Amino acid sequence: MPNAPDRSRSTGPALEKWYQFLRWLTPVLEKFPRSHKFTLGERIYTGTLDVLDRLIEATYSRHATPMLLQANMGLEKLRFMFRLAVDLQLLDLHRYEFAARAVDEVGRLVGGWIKVKGGPDAQTAR
Repeated sequence: MPNAPDRSRSTGPALEKWYQFLRWLTPVLEKFPRSHKFTLGERIYTGTLDVLDRLIEATYSRHATPMLLQANMGLEKLRFMFRLAVDLQLLDLHRYEFAARAVDEVGRLVGGWIKVKGGPDAQTAR
């Protein structure tokens, strides 16, 4: 986003990148046709907010691994929902590519965060 201040030092790169992705995604979902805006569009939006919630909780928690694993699962669900949106021609390929790259990038950041945090559940992360 132009002129957006860099807040990644206080929130972490995964959380900040996901927040920026949500800023981009919100108007995109508003353009879904009415027949899909309140079904798939709403599920995608809710899923992205759930991932945001888990990343915020992980940022401010001593025991971040369970929340990071939940965020990782949310990202996996979103991969499929975005794929469905492009297959239904609700998203053009350019927007799909942008969304897929953003989800993949945050997924890699979350995966690295899980490895750093360690713990018994770290091996189950992607």
